[in-house]
Amino acid sequence: MHAIHNARVQLFATALNTLGIGAIISGVVVPEVNGAAPAASAVHMLLWLALGIDLTALAQSRLGRLR
Repeated sequence: MHAIHNARVQLFATALNTLGIGAIISGVVVPEVNGAAPAASAVHMLLWLALGIDLTALAQSRLGRLR
């Protein structure tokens, strides 16, 4: 039963981590690469970065629930 629980926790953490990395890429990296960084405000890019970091940190904390 622990194996099923651990697999579900790992899948959830992977999904959160993927969303976090996607937020960072779409909100920070893509505007920089496309040259749209001056058009995108620094606050906007900072919010995307914060969201990505928060989701990745939440994924790490969920891994602490492994049995």
